[in-house]
Amino acid sequence: MGGFSSFVVLGGMRTGSNYLEANLNALPGLHCLGELFNPHFFGKKDQVDAFGFDLAARDRDPLGVLARIRAAHDGLTGFRLFHDHDARVLDAVLSDPGCAKIVLTRNPLDSYVSLKIAQETNQWMLRNPKNLKTAKIRFDGEEFAAHIAAQQDFQQSILHALQVSGQTAFYLDYEDIGDVAVLSGLARFLGIDAAIEAPDSTLKKQNPEEIETKVTNPGAIATAIQRLDRFNLSRTPNFEPRRGPAVPTMIVAREAPLLFLPIKAGPEAEVVAWLSAVGGSVESGLSQKDLRQWKRARPGHRSFTMLRHPVERAYAAFIDRVLNGQASEVRRALKRQHGVDLPEGAEAGEAAQLRSGFLGFLRFVRMNLSGQTALKVDAHWATQAAIIQGFAQIVPPDAILREAEAAAALRQLSEQAGCPSRDYSPAPEPKHLAAIYDDEIERAAQDAFQRDYVTFGFARWR
Repeated sequence: MGGFSSFVVLGGMRTGSNYLEANLNALPGLHCLGELFNPHFFGKKDQVDAFGFDLAARDRDPLGVLARIRAAHDGLTGFRLFHDHDARVLDAVLSDPGCAKIVLTRNPLDSYVSLKIAQETNQWMLRNPKNLKTAKIRFDGEEFAAHIAAQQDFQQSILHALQVSGQTAFYLDYEDIGDVAVLSGLARFLGIDAAIEAPDSTLKKQNPEEIETKVTNPGAIATAIQRLDRFNLSRTPNFEPRRGPAVPTMIVAREAPLLFLPIKAGPEAEVVAWLSAVGGSVESGLSQKDLRQWKRARPGHRSFTMLRHPVERAYAAFIDRVLNGQASEVRRALKRQHGVDLPEGAEAGEAAQLRSGFLGFLRFVRMNLSGQTALKVDAHWATQAAIIQGFAQIVPPDAILREAEAAAALRQLSEQAGCPSRDYSPAPEPKHLAAIYDDEIERAAQDAFQRDYVTFGFARWR
């Protein structure tokens, strides 16, 4: 490989990163400088300054430190970076194709137990076996689960950054560090033309005994591992496209510090009418700059959105977008490609045809949200979770209200914002929905909008 101007070791505590650093520093032209961005020290334990920076200066200008250390040595300079180190530096190195990424992992159970022993004995490295300190630790299942989650999140963020930027990394496990062939491969990856005859022998392995002998409650290990979803089988697959913040759709009150984040096919008209009564009048179509100016001019502002039950929201989208012709391409696709028999309008046809058409629409939405159709996901039936996630890129909502509780919730919100209280007029009952709703409709809605049912805890519509 080669062609790199620097490198970073992306690892974690008790993954063997000290051992790997010692082997890297044995190669000519490589300089690994420790944990340069550890929040508590600068490179090495108890060190508080380096390269003309103290800890405070480093934290003020981490990228300046990065540039300084890269220029400080001939050859390739690098350092070790963990999940709890400076995130600004992680972003910088992951986006830099000139920085070689070495990803170091270890069995999480081994690293957790090793970490607990090191914390108990305060012995983080061992050079002389005579000085070995031993201890038995108590295994904590919840703490272990958090340890795994932090490792997984870190590894996934690395993988995603490499994927979107078209980069690759050199992956190795704790057990690989002592393998001369692997270390030689790493040298070639970094562009170093040097042979490794033997791994570093200055550092000694601490606590090589089996896991069960290192803990006071070995039975807790089996219990904790049984509770882990090792293969993430319980994850709900989500192929729905991410949505942007949709700032122009946001609605602000001119004379009140209230910002409404509307969800299409929800009670938008009713909430806007209430907001106009509370705030004098409303405005939409704002740019991000306009929105920032509005927020700065209204300290204490509140942003809110309103959820609607997935069945009722899907029905509103079906009536407005499909039956009343606002989304003619969806109507054509439903009829031609999905064989759905649709009435000509919400009032045309009989209840059986309306029910059949709505059921077909719900099945189409499930496929559409799973990326199984050629049509893009319309905002009127995108999941409410995805829409709110999009809003949150610019405006995380202060309040996520529910249509069934709108009157009381909006009254409380106006009081919090110091606004006059105004009555809220709810949306009328969806016409014909109660007549066609049944268990099959509910199941189809739950299949289509599982993400919303799980995220927001929706029960049956009726």
